[in-house]
Amino acid sequence: MRLIKIYDTTLRDGTQAEDISFSVEDKIRITERLDDLGVHYIEGGWPGSNPKDAEFFKKVRKLPLSKAKLVAFGSTKRPRLKAREDPNLKSLLDANTEVVTVFGKSWDLHVRDALGVSLNENLKLIGDSVNYLRDKVKEVFYDAEHFFDGYRANPEYALKTLKVAEESGADYLILCDTNGGMMPTEIEKIFKEVRSYIKIPLGIHAHNDSETAVANTIIAVENGATQVQGTINGYGERCGNANLCSIIPNIKIKLGFECISNDSLRKIREVSRFVDEIANMRHFKRQPYVGDSAFAHKGGIHVSAVLKNPLTYEHIEPELVGNYQRVLISELSGKSSVIRKAKEFKINIRKNSSHLQDIVNTLKELENQGFQFEGAEGSFELLMRKSLGTHRKFFDLIGFRVIVEKRMEKEEPISEATIMVKVGGKVEHTAATGNGPVNALDNALRKALERFYPELREVKLIDYKVRVLAPGRGTSARVRVLIESGDNRKKWGTVGVSENIIDASWQALVDSIEYKLLKGEK
Repeated sequence: MRLIKIYDTTLRDGTQAEDISFSVEDKIRITERLDDLGVHYIEGGWPGSNPKDAEFFKKVRKLPLSKAKLVAFGSTKRPRLKAREDPNLKSLLDANTEVVTVFGKSWDLHVRDALGVSLNENLKLIGDSVNYLRDKVKEVFYDAEHFFDGYRANPEYALKTLKVAEESGADYLILCDTNGGMMPTEIEKIFKEVRSYIKIPLGIHAHNDSETAVANTIIAVENGATQVQGTINGYGERCGNANLCSIIPNIKIKLGFECISNDSLRKIREVSRFVDEIANMRHFKRQPYVGDSAFAHKGGIHVSAVLKNPLTYEHIEPELVGNYQRVLISELSGKSSVIRKAKEFKINIRKNSSHLQDIVNTLKELENQGFQFEGAEGSFELLMRKSLGTHRKFFDLIGFRVIVEKRMEKEEPISEATIMVKVGGKVEHTAATGNGPVNALDNALRKALERFYPELREVKLIDYKVRVLAPGRGTSARVRVLIESGDNRKKWGTVGVSENIIDASWQALVDSIEYKLLKGEK
């Protein structure tokens, strides 16, 4: 059975989308999830283009990846420079990855108008760059930018750009529909012609400007592509990239090719929602396979039929992709998802346990209030343990006060939090400042508790995100706060929801502290 290798570019191409920005820590967390999902390659960024990507490649070296290979991305060398002198190629090698991807020009229009060199000089740039890298890393991929547009305009030259990359030692040639304007029939025709001309493996990189990126990717696979590039949820510049959350199930279930394991496929909905949460984006409920509405049934005839036999209105079993059937006029299901998460958390819960329904009911009510747990695994584990009666409360809040004072217009505001907590029979009353009200509250809480739980000195608040849940209500809207915390060993996410941003933050902070203390007991 043919293996199709999955190449994820969420951390690079995905961040070029409007409204998407990942911190270095965000990228580390997403890398961990992509590795767990079983993708073969994770494109971490362009280390020569910005300090954030350079920092990411330094930090990610400490991350033990079990399945994926990390990829550094960049362009071919600059004109009039030798490959060994080119700063871009040097930064790719400095990223210290097993795999490097370089892109070059395939369209003669781009060579003349954008790059400003002769057609022959462009061939030399491609060949020199690939040849220079081939002996220094384990794999070199060549992304043929604008290949399909280039082939349509000048097929002979477009093929020459591929041939020089092949002859210079590239391991893969990736044909790119960079403008996203190709139709599947064009992709099929051109792929067949290239396949007869090129001997090394081919891949596909499609953008979605014509709503055909997934279709074009599938057509390419059917015509010989053995690597597919895309992003989680289809994030990407302009209208986005090919959506791996649709492509992977299509390859695995519909076409019957190997890509990721069955167990990993069941995680794809969870990964989709996790990346949305980290990106601070609303999950698109009508997204195929992984959306909330993908297997939701409302019409009377549909509901009647699907309850008798799901195949009547469901093209696959939703559990294959970690989703579940929903009948909108009845109670939401979700037990299988809770059981799966319980196994992850090493929590024993039987399928017929009354606690299981309690957890589902609580989850349903909290999600109705605006809670989302995909990026807040810490809060979800605490929720489960509270329902099962295995959670221990480590402290009680007596009260807190947060003050933000601005004394002069040109000075930064001063934030101070005062807090009183009770641990056992002892009361601790303390105060702390911070660079904002939430930071001050976090500092005060940990200062009050460190006397009783010194291990909290290890905990750091790594990231903090706020999402307005009802934008039309302005400043009175309910907000969701997502906090990422970490210690010397791991990181965890927690969540809070309230119409008061400080209260929502408090909820997430308390869960963060309790999660740390809970794990310390084991």
